Amino acid sequence: MFHVRLSELIGKDIVNIQNGGRLGIVADSDLVIDSETGEIQSILLPSRSGLFSFLDRNNFNIPWSCVKKIGNEVIIVDLDETHLNYKRFNY
Repeated sequence: MFHVRLSELIGKDIVNIQNGGRLGIVADSDLVIDSETGEIQSILLPSRSGLFSFLDRNNFNIPWSCVKKIGNEVIIVDLDETHLNYKRFNY
């Protein structure tokens, strides 16, 4: 389990260890937090489907359990092709 302040996550790139693909930036995303425990459950990245992506309510959900390392500039996640909606961000 990671102990980290929200302010320390802002601005970090999210990178998938499976293919090195950049998935997004924490500043552009939302965090799902358990209201009872205060623990982060997942990171919600906005859809990158094009010019009108702000109309798209389909977000890419990264479970917090997939976060493997939080570095100075990046957050490393481990998502393979079995993860729901993964193919949308597979370059």
